[in-house]
Amino acid sequence: MSTHTPPRLPATTHLRELADRLWETVAAGDEYTATDLVLRALDDGIDPESVLLDVIAAVQGKVGEEWAANRISVAQEHAATSINERAVAALTLHPAARTSPYRGRITVACVDGEWHALPARLVAEVLKLRGWQVDYLGAQVPAPHLISHLHITKADAVALSSSIATRLPTAHAAITACQAVGVPVLVGGAAFGPGGRYAELLGAQAWAPDARTAADRLAQGPLPRPQVGHQQIDDLPHLADQEYTMVVRSRDSLVRTVFSALEAAFPAMRAYDDMQRERTAEDLAHIVEFLATALYLGDEELFTWFISWTAQILQARGVPAQSLPPALDLFARELKDFPRAARTLQRGMDALTTDHPTAGTPA
Repeated sequence: MSTHTPPRLPATTHLRELADRLWETVAAGDEYTATDLVLRALDDGIDPESVLLDVIAAVQGKVGEEWAANRISVAQEHAATSINERAVAALTLHPAARTSPYRGRITVACVDGEWHALPARLVAEVLKLRGWQVDYLGAQVPAPHLISHLHITKADAVALSSSIATRLPTAHAAITACQAVGVPVLVGGAAFGPGGRYAELLGAQAWAPDARTAADRLAQGPLPRPQVGHQQIDDLPHLADQEYTMVVRSRDSLVRTVFSALEAAFPAMRAYDDMQRERTAEDLAHIVEFLATALYLGDEELFTWFISWTAQILQARGVPAQSLPPALDLFARELKDFPRAARTLQRGMDALTTDHPTAGTPA
């Protein structure tokens, strides 16, 4: 009989296999098996932080990819996210994940209007594992409520999460409000752009691309304290032209006008059912929202990224990308007296021509 002991799989391999198994159960809508997998992994001695970030977070990333590719529906995406949230909740109750705080106190919250709460929840749980006392406030936290909480808890820092770029003006207001009461801010989430390019622009003390990096940064030492009462230099001088404000205020009328013009130009739209009309109006509203955010940040690349991404999403759903240029052209006509807006819209049309050559081809 052989006494040879087979070599153990590397930890990373085991984690990938565990993530694959969790994805299968999440995709099947089997929350009980999903939570059992997580709990058994902890029973087997796998580090809770690795289960959170290398397994659950990895599966959630795949959920987003599958939705973008139109391989799962919005309802399935919501169901999968809900199961992952339950898996996180189950993990926090396991003895292996229970820690006593010995560091400082951190408030973790999503900015107002941001309903993607799972990334913030992952940050909160990792910080707890690292010894922080964490106040997790969840999704869509209005700035006044956040500030009231800070007055009560005397937190050492705030970790703000946002996944949707159109929430960045609101994030800026929250960052400024926290700093006004002397609390430094660490931000994270896809909204802040590649490399966190918008974090510095909006005045955050620090940025982290993920929960592990956020915890590592906070472990290095306290974030620099903002100077209470110190008026920051205006880093967004382009807002003086009021284009952002005017576009935001006229969003509804812009959507109605462009929708009517598209209907006149493309008679087939008149046969749309209520759901198709609603979806078209939503798509037009998203264009205005990203245009406004690009104007706020003074960054045309944000808008061109959104337009190219939208074309990919539409094509994955069998909608030709050529439906976008007419809408952008109509918005440009309505905003012809707004130079930055018109230039940004033109950049969007140029991006479609470059990234999606058939987008300008008539149907």
